[in-house]
Amino acid sequence: MKQGLPTHNIIDDDFIARLETLSMHMPNPMQGFFGGTHRTNTYGQTVEFADFRDYNLGDDIRRIDWNLYSRFEKHFIRLYVDERQMHIQVFLDCSASMQNTNKQKGTKALQVMAMMGYLAVQSMDKTTLRLIKGDFADDPCGTLVGKNSFFNGISKIGDTITFEGDASIEDAILNCQNLGSNDGLTIIISDFLTENNWKSAVDYLLYRKRQVMLVQILTPEEIDPMQRGRVQMIDSESIHINDGKNMRIRLTKAHLKAYKRAINDFRADIKTFCDDRGVIFVEARSDEPIETFLEKLLELEMVR
Repeated sequence: MKQGLPTHNIIDDDFIARLETLSMHMPNPMQGFFGGTHRTNTYGQTVEFADFRDYNLGDDIRRIDWNLYSRFEKHFIRLYVDERQMHIQVFLDCSASMQNTNKQKGTKALQVMAMMGYLAVQSMDKTTLRLIKGDFADDPCGTLVGKNSFFNGISKIGDTITFEGDASIEDAILNCQNLGSNDGLTIIISDFLTENNWKSAVDYLLYRKRQVMLVQILTPEEIDPMQRGRVQMIDSESIHINDGKNMRIRLTKAHLKAYKRAINDFRADIKTFCDDRGVIFVEARSDEPIETFLEKLLELEMVR
């Protein structure tokens, strides 16, 4: 694919209206930045009352509850809910395998990026949308704060994005600047059909105390291929028809059975890897409406 995706193919106004009623939920408490909407396990500066505690020397006397003092003749401090702003980073695999064989796949990937980005700015979080190309994570929009900057950013991406070549999730993330630490969620959108060691990138993000979410997007043909007989297998990331990655083969029922077993084992391995590390894992089919993906997030309580 050499041309961009029209912006109206990403998410429409009706779907945006539904997202307006929702906000992103962080499963684990993180440090973040002041001024957001995510509650932490500490007390802060908001106007929402949380609890009382005894007054200690050095406390702000403006927080003394004088009504309690009149009743108990003892000084108590009012404590308030602490709410933080998180940094949400969305990484999109822009390799050829995400689009060449099925245009729905690239569109779905961009829809997921747009939806997660919108939920982030809806929750007053700082948001970064990064495109993984080769061993580099391009940042075409900079940090987005607010809905206006989000719409400008996602429109720019939708109008210019291309899916081509290879992409190394490992190198792109390990070499990425401003990943942050203990301050939010990193989302990686890919089919993960790669020889690159993307798992080390996830472990590195966890080392930096980032919450991690993997979104695997596959086509129906990748999950359950039906074609049999003599075929030419074309690697979507190959350079030309005579590339050594390509081959001619006679597909039999046994081949298809072995492939389905392998792809199911592959998907199960990703899920086990994520479960062992507390990583959020969501599968998405390219032929499913974006509303189905939202329903999965609701089931996981990622959004409320």
